[in-house]
Amino acid sequence: MEQDNPSLRSLLRADIDRQRALFNAPPIKSKVKLILGMFAPRFAPVLLYRLAYSMNHKGFRILARFFSLLNYTFFGIEIAVVCKIGPGLFFPHTQGTVIGAVSIGANAVIYQGVTLGAKDLDFTYDEHHRPVVGNNVVVGAGAKVLGGLTLGDNVTVAANSVLLMSVPADVIVAGMPAKIVKKRTM
Repeated sequence: MEQDNPSLRSLLRADIDRQRALFNAPPIKSKVKLILGMFAPRFAPVLLYRLAYSMNHKGFRILARFFSLLNYTFFGIEIAVVCKIGPGLFFPHTQGTVIGAVSIGANAVIYQGVTLGAKDLDFTYDEHHRPVVGNNVVVGAGAKVLGGLTLGDNVTVAANSVLLMSVPADVIVAGMPAKIVKKRTM
């Protein structure tokens, strides 16, 4: 059951560990350094999202929207409070990012100016009109992933691409509209 619905604490720990690994930083041994690290500009948006999602999941919708509004106000990132995102989330930069996907897997890297959402106006948050993103996905700056499509695991969406179709695992997509430009061999 822990896999399907990990605790807020375990998600935050995974997010911190991933960021430290990306920067080759030594493990945090002090609680003070851990708390200060949570207010770093690359981690605070993740923290606010995690709090918003957790509060929404527990039924505290007004509090969830408050955390979401803080994220938008201070970091310029809008993340739907119902979007489930796996551990290891990393935002190198956040300004102008809109995340309205159904779900995003573990270890996602999402750059600034990205939109993950519906192609058309969708105020009801219909899951059939929104993307499902796999594990270990990188979405480059300015990329748009629109509609009820699926991105497989280990996909890279190149900067400024507009992806309108589902793509399998282990590919790189680029262009407007985006197409598979390379298949990875593992």
